[in-house]
Amino acid sequence: MRLSLGRKAALFYAFLIYLFLYAPIAILITYSFNQSKLNAVWTGFTFDWYVRLFQNGEVLEAAKTTLAVALLSTIAATVIGTLAAVGMYRYKFRGKTVLDSMLYLPLVIPEIVMGISLLALFSQIKIPLGYFTLIAAHITFSIPYIVVVVRARLDGFDRSLEEAAMDLGATPWQTFVKVTLPVIAPGVVAGALLAFTLSIDDVIISFFVAGPGSTTLPLKIFSMIKFGVTPEINALSTLMLIVTLVVVIIAERLRMKKNA
Repeated sequence: MRLSLGRKAALFYAFLIYLFLYAPIAILITYSFNQSKLNAVWTGFTFDWYVRLFQNGEVLEAAKTTLAVALLSTIAATVIGTLAAVGMYRYKFRGKTVLDSMLYLPLVIPEIVMGISLLALFSQIKIPLGYFTLIAAHITFSIPYIVVVVRARLDGFDRSLEEAAMDLGATPWQTFVKVTLPVIAPGVVAGALLAFTLSIDDVIISFFVAGPGSTTLPLKIFSMIKFGVTPEINALSTLMLIVTLVVVIIAERLRMKKNA
């Protein structure tokens, strides 16, 4: 069956979009195996940069800090954001519209403004910059994203399920854990993955609130730009990409198994 001209054009357009999105990633992975230190000329295949990566203590420490901050901030933000989304959806009270609007404020303000404001807050209350301020800042900007995703999931929620559970003798907490939470779980997981990704990727806010000894990987890479980024960073990025893909595949398999 021959394709029409319009369908061919649509397929070609889609090919260009995917090429634009994934070609840089393919180049990064390819040059992580390049013998040359320069990411411009291919001189041969090698695993040396992966070996050197595991010998680079500063980069590994920055990666460890990034993962620890992302994990802790994601857990805290997911709990707070999920409870906030459920509360805002379920209850009506005076000032709800204003509070709802304020939850979306961190999504629209520039990151540099939020970074400066958090730095000013920590300075005013005399909290030294370090791991605590870094995690607190990441929790702050992650919560609105989780609230938005979970609220979107709650929009299609059937409230009669909760009413039926309470009519059968379930307490509010039991109703939430055994009825509400399983239904909104895909939204909670999606929000958590989004928050985790944003935390790992953040540069601007972390630049203002990170103290000595709490340098994240994006900040480390940013500081290395003036001297040139070595293929060790390409190797680390490739490994992080593989880990991310594995997590996403496992999550998708579990979702499909649950829905089957």
